Amino acid sequence: MTEEEAQAWLSDQGWWDGPTGDRLRTFVDLVLEEADRQNLISVGTKASIWARHIVDSAQLLTHAVSAQTPADGLWLDLGTGAGFPGLVIGCLREAPIRLVEVRPLRVTFLKRCAESLGLDHVEVVQSKVESARFDRPAAIISARAYAPLDRLLTTAHHLADENTIWLLPKGRSSEKELEIVRPDWQAVFHVEQSVTDAESAILTVRQLKKRVPVRATDKKPVSSRRNGKRRKAAATSARPKGQS
Repeated sequence: MTEEEAQAWLSDQGWWDGPTGDRLRTFVDLVLEEADRQNLISVGTKASIWARHIVDSAQLLTHAVSAQTPADGLWLDLGTGAGFPGLVIGCLREAPIRLVEVRPLRVTFLKRCAESLGLDHVEVVQSKVESARFDRPAAIISARAYAPLDRLLTTAHHLADENTIWLLPKGRSSEKELEIVRPDWQAVFHVEQSVTDAESAILTVRQLKKRVPVRATDKKPVSSRRNGKRRKAAATSARPKGQS
């Protein structure tokens, strides 16, 4: 996706003009300005920031809408970093969103952006994901370039319940990551191509719950159980009448 195509996509969604577009443009300016002081985004993506970062983040909201998530549900963005996707979502959606980030410089930047953009519904939380605690499960959890899927689910599942929708941008490794987590996690997984890159995907996870480990005693072969029943039946039939 080119920068022109990215801006056209935002326009099609109704996010390029008006106050929303103004917020996004101001946010882009803040990111590019801060990138000269700390390594927010790679140098190679500065010229393609609208496609590589803004639209790549904004598309998650279209998946949330199609998943029929509660309009006012709490959105958690994990490892927000430079503000992707969390601050972009905050520019597009007025419901509560909390950005979880552990690095102090990034936290300071995120708070400054939220204040500059007038995003009163955005809360920045300085914390490791595994240490974060909130008063209710998230309706939506997003995480972009935070961690491989297995570590993400392990460190963040306490922030969710079975109704939480996980929206996770992934690269070429999405199918491999899915294979790794399937033995330990039960869920409805759906992979859809990203609008910004044919080799990237958006992974949607629903009804997530940890699989219960099977104990060794529960793995008794079926044939052994059948033989046990036959021996018990034979012993019963061999007893003299009147005995029980």
